[in-house]
Amino acid sequence: SLKKQTYVIQLHPNSQSAKAFPSKLDWHLSFLQEAVLGIEEENEDPSSRILYSYDSAIEGFSAQLTESEAKTLKNLPEVVAVRPDHVLQVQTTYSYKGHRVANSPLDSPNMPREYISARDSTGHGTHTASTAGGSSVSMASVLGNGAGVASGMAPGAHVAVYKVCWFNGCYSSDILAAIDVAIQDKVDVLSLSLGGFPIPLYDDTIAIGTFRATEHGISVVCAGGNNGPLASSVANTAPWVSTIGAGTLDRKFPGVVRLANGKLLYGESLYPGKGIKKAERELEIVYVAGGDKGSEFCLRGSLPRESVQGKMVICDRGVNGRSEKGQAVKEAGGVAMILANTEINQEEDSVDVHLIPATLIGYEESVVLKGYVRDTVRAKARLIFGGTVIGRSRGPDVAQFSARGPSLANPSVLKPDLIAPGVNIIAAWPQNLGPTGLPYDSRRVNFTVMSGTSMSCPHVSGITALIRSAYPSWSPAAIRSAMMTTADLYDRRGKEIRDGDKPAGVFAIGAGHVNPVKAINPGLVYNIQPVDYISYLCTIGFTRSDILAITHRNVSCGVVLRNSPGFSLNYPSISVIFRRGRTKEMVTRRVTNVGSPNSVYTVNVKAPIGINVIVKPKRLVFSHVDQTLSYRVWFVLKKGSRGEKVADSFADGQLTWVNSRNVMQRVRSPISVTLKNYH
Repeated sequence: SLKKQTYVIQLHPNSQSAKAFPSKLDWHLSFLQEAVLGIEEENEDPSSRILYSYDSAIEGFSAQLTESEAKTLKNLPEVVAVRPDHVLQVQTTYSYKGHRVANSPLDSPNMPREYISARDSTGHGTHTASTAGGSSVSMASVLGNGAGVASGMAPGAHVAVYKVCWFNGCYSSDILAAIDVAIQDKVDVLSLSLGGFPIPLYDDTIAIGTFRATEHGISVVCAGGNNGPLASSVANTAPWVSTIGAGTLDRKFPGVVRLANGKLLYGESLYPGKGIKKAERELEIVYVAGGDKGSEFCLRGSLPRESVQGKMVICDRGVNGRSEKGQAVKEAGGVAMILANTEINQEEDSVDVHLIPATLIGYEESVVLKGYVRDTVRAKARLIFGGTVIGRSRGPDVAQFSARGPSLANPSVLKPDLIAPGVNIIAAWPQNLGPTGLPYDSRRVNFTVMSGTSMSCPHVSGITALIRSAYPSWSPAAIRSAMMTTADLYDRRGKEIRDGDKPAGVFAIGAGHVNPVKAINPGLVYNIQPVDYISYLCTIGFTRSDILAITHRNVSCGVVLRNSPGFSLNYPSISVIFRRGRTKEMVTRRVTNVGSPNSVYTVNVKAPIGINVIVKPKRLVFSHVDQTLSYRVWFVLKKGSRGEKVADSFADGQLTWVNSRNVMQRVRSPISVTLKNYH
């Protein structure tokens, strides 16, 4: 067929033929001239097909091709790979599966404008950029709620913004172009609040482009994704990027439902209704379920006016955006809304600045509410808005939506690396949008609330910038190590950080919740050079062509593995996989002293259940700064009385080096043990 689509064409680096051309663009055009020749009508200029001619992020270009042209290109000797453009999404929980505009025609007058520049028309870029590097603003609030001083993590940082996300998503050809110019602009940190489903590294354009960025000494921080609590949902898991999950804060915005029978159901809302009689009056409640229009979800046009006029409407979460449901209720004549979590959302509480008086209640509360409505003639309730409450609830906890490990693409590295604040985050907002981001929201604010790993990612990017400015000579790996080894496992009250109703495991929080104060003084760091990542790819069995595609390096793994027998990637977390029949595994680590010249550290191990852990040496004695010492860790499967193994398929623990002169200085590594095919 002659239908064209965008492809990213990756070429061999250090190619001889490239030298024959005056520029990279001319070299790239020569490939198109070969592929397009004779297939297309004569009068077409092949250069009109090129979208981007890349320079730094990847060797190659992106172009519009037919399927047969793409096949022709693939077979040319200097072509490494031809990949169709891949769509990723911003990682907010704003709307269900990311497409706010799928159900409104693009030419409707109330659609926000799309600016053909880096200017933000959806709010996502403003929110994330201000979280990373926004200046301090006093008296910030969302229509009066969450009032206080707002500041980015690194308020003194310079921010460069590259726009890669449009209404229909974020295309890999655009993302590569942004990484390409960011490398040339000599940025220090790249923050990518976008992602998708996990894909193999050799097909992952983000992994390929960010490897080149890492080689240039750029720290790369990515959102882990919002497909939790599903196991193995974590994305952006290349070992050279920091992969960030989301946690909650101890800040709440109560919006309680008071039933006419006196019962109180806890909910949360950022609707500015505190003390406003009209917003808090008692109303009849209705739940319009049944039928095939999706009325239980309050889809626009699904609610019959005669059922909801003048009433408070219960809307189930799912299918359409949370704030959009309020618009549907409003259009049908309803005057208030209770957003009800379904079983899939449990007690997850992403709040919104609703268009009508509304609150979000958890799953347990929604079961009680629906029972009351079912069993009561003319059921009634009122909403009571409590404003902003800080410090009375536990936090941080793992956000329910935060994507989980183990990583599908490379299980031998524990992902996510860290969690950071990502639920109900208040940050800057553009003046062309209302606080819900919906086209028919006419209110205007300087700040609004959003949730997602899109929000936690720039927290870590900003902290990365702070550490980098304090220690300009540190590598991206050393900076990430500083954040990981000092991360918190306990909440503000000293209790273990939880994931739903249980303590959080390593596949939910990685090394823990980022702690910027501790991260600036880690004592020891685990350093990694870009060449080590290549050795790592060899040890996990990637082929020569896979490694060429990811790293632009033509390596012989045979030679690499001979030169470094028993290689371990010097990652701050330790992930051990026992394959069937193995009972003992060994890993090596190297730590570099970045604290006091004469420091002594002793090891403290919390072994995973069913595993014996042996560390040699047990003491590390440093005599000067920047000195590197190594240690080895053996993991041995315990046997039961009948010789059977006693470990589960997954077990976790930790290994901590404690500074003998300052026991508060602890360098902690999470341990993850996986038993493959043992059952």
